[in-house]
Amino acid sequence: MKVENSVALVTGANRGLGREIVRELIRSGASRVYATARDPKKAAETAAIAPDRVVVLQVDVTEADAVAALAKKAPDVNLLINNAGVLHAGRMLDVSNAAIQQDMATNFYGALATARAFAPVIEQRGGGAIVNVLTLLSMVSAPVFSAYNVSKAAAWSMTLSLRAELASRKIDVVGVFPGGIDTDMLAGVEAPKAQPADVARAIVSGVANGLEDIFPDPMSTQVYAGWRADHKSVEKQFAAMM
Repeated sequence: MKVENSVALVTGANRGLGREIVRELIRSGASRVYATARDPKKAAETAAIAPDRVVVLQVDVTEADAVAALAKKAPDVNLLINNAGVLHAGRMLDVSNAAIQQDMATNFYGALATARAFAPVIEQRGGGAIVNVLTLLSMVSAPVFSAYNVSKAAAWSMTLSLRAELASRKIDVVGVFPGGIDTDMLAGVEAPKAQPADVARAIVSGVANGLEDIFPDPMSTQVYAGWRADHKSVEKQFAAMM
């Protein structure tokens, strides 16, 4: 879709990748960007990117009523970017049910809630796109992040279902599969990490160029090529990492 003059909404936009996506959308000519955060006071730096074009809205994507109300506050959106996410560490047999539920509530149900709320809005605008920021761990498992793996794998499956359902309504559904990103989420994790600004640039460029699946950094590109060639080998490599 055309990013220039679009009206976008980015969830989890108060820091990290979300903030950089807002910055890149503004740089690419979006006319307005709604930047959501659970605590709007923490989104001051995001708002300062372009005070005349960035509108900060409060929402917790795990609260269905709040997400439904959000669509009424942003009735002109034609580009939704589901970026909000959480990550809990823990292996599958040991991670708490509470951690699994929290990861699912944000990473799967939160993205689904916003898609349900904004699909009619985008359709009324004549079409557009829904972008789900997933992860390479949608495809392969890092055992120490089992709850996160599960939630993002579910979100990938949901992305495929939405793509099929919304194609006739002129809404593109895009999956983004980054590797590690140098944000607070992975603070303390020793692994190669891409810069958020570089990932954001690749996401916005991919959307503008009509890509359905975006691998926005060197690690994700390399791993996906290996996964396509021999997914069992890549599965074993990731299983041995942690």
